[in-house]
Amino acid sequence: MASTYGTAFRVTTWGESHGPALGAVVDGCPALLAIDEALIQRDLDRRRVGQSRVTSPRNEADRVQILSGVYEGYTTGAPISLISYNKDVDSSKYENLRDVFRPGHADYTYWAKYGHRDHRGGGRSSARETWGRVAAGAIARALLATAGIDVYAYTVQIGTIVATKFDRSVIEENMVRAADLDAAEAMIAAIDRIKEEKDSLGGIVEVRADNVPPGLGEPTAEKLDALIGQAMLSIPAVKGVEIGHGFRAVAMRGSDHNDAFFVDESGRVRTRTNQAGGMLGGISTGEPIIARIAIKPTSSVSREQETVDRSLQPRRILVEGRHDPCVVPRAVAVVEAMMCLVLGDLYLRNRMSRAYWE
Repeated sequence: MASTYGTAFRVTTWGESHGPALGAVVDGCPALLAIDEALIQRDLDRRRVGQSRVTSPRNEADRVQILSGVYEGYTTGAPISLISYNKDVDSSKYENLRDVFRPGHADYTYWAKYGHRDHRGGGRSSARETWGRVAAGAIARALLATAGIDVYAYTVQIGTIVATKFDRSVIEENMVRAADLDAAEAMIAAIDRIKEEKDSLGGIVEVRADNVPPGLGEPTAEKLDALIGQAMLSIPAVKGVEIGHGFRAVAMRGSDHNDAFFVDESGRVRTRTNQAGGMLGGISTGEPIIARIAIKPTSSVSREQETVDRSLQPRRILVEGRHDPCVVPRAVAVVEAMMCLVLGDLYLRNRMSRAYWE
């Protein structure tokens, strides 16, 4: 099922939405990295359900337990196994969906591919799978921190409401994780309204990585922007990824879009602008990595919809259960994790790109 990410820093996630547990195995993490469950839990708490009224009311603590690979607070170099047990499972709401394909979900495509599927909460296709990504991403974040690399994300749009200001200090002070408190208030109000209407909203998350050294990325097939695109598009509900100026660049001239080089006071090569989003030729330039991720409206809505069943007969269904009216606020932590996993893997691989380093 292709549930493994990375080459040097390899992560395999496992588990289903309504199964007994979720987990991840991290292989390739260097020894002597300071790791404990509290460090991992900080990121998991930002992803978990039930954290505010704009998220799913399912009440899962998502507590992480480290089973291997860490001893006396440090990684040993052995595979790191992580697990969390599902505690608040209610599969009864899905019984009427056993033989029916929900619009917007992977029900039909899983059935078409495997001829069998777990209908309870979407099984493996559920966003519950991202628990393992965020847990592993926290370890990758700690690895990147040893090199001074800082990864953070925030909501820039929900529905038609777009943030116009940036203040990193307020991202975790509002329920939608926007860097603009005025926009955050409007976004929360919009989610409250759509929830009353039994519908959902999508949005855009921007992710940045500061202090990334130049040289990360593997031409030609595994360019940095290609790996970021693949990682982000593998997140449930993501429908688009933009690097730097992205689609806006098509309206510019080459002379305007090019980032001019100069040498700063420290002797480091820099660019005067960063319209390329921190990478050229699929390799990091040393400028901040910038990407934006488009997330579709939550597919589970409590409105009657048209569909078909496994016998190919027309049906009308009403999707019940506990769902996010907007997944964007929780997706912020997942987007950060996937950026950390990509950069952590490339950081380790880059150590092997030369016979020696000055």
